[in-house]
Amino acid sequence: MGWIYLMFAGVFEVVGVVGMNQINKAKNVRSFSLFIVGIVMSFGLLSLAMKSLPMGTSYAIWTGIGTVGGAIVGMLFYGESKDWKRLVFIAMVLSAAVGLKLMA
Repeated sequence: MGWIYLMFAGVFEVVGVVGMNQINKAKNVRSFSLFIVGIVMSFGLLSLAMKSLPMGTSYAIWTGIGTVGGAIVGMLFYGESKDWKRLVFIAMVLSAAVGLKLMA
């Protein structure tokens, strides 16, 4: 169950980051709600995951999902660069997270 909690914690981390981006564009209730719900759910699920998974592995994978997810959302919805070098480094972060899961 810990891995499932961790995956959803990473997804909600991305939701929180999208909310943060929305706050920078328009300070309204929807933006703040998206940010707060994303962050609270993310930390709550991370806490549940850490009950059965090592702290270092949990945190590394959580931040990896947030990093990769934020970069992909930025490329798909906010016009951020899709340069091949950026994609290579995103793949490296993703492969490191997969490697940590395989070693845990």
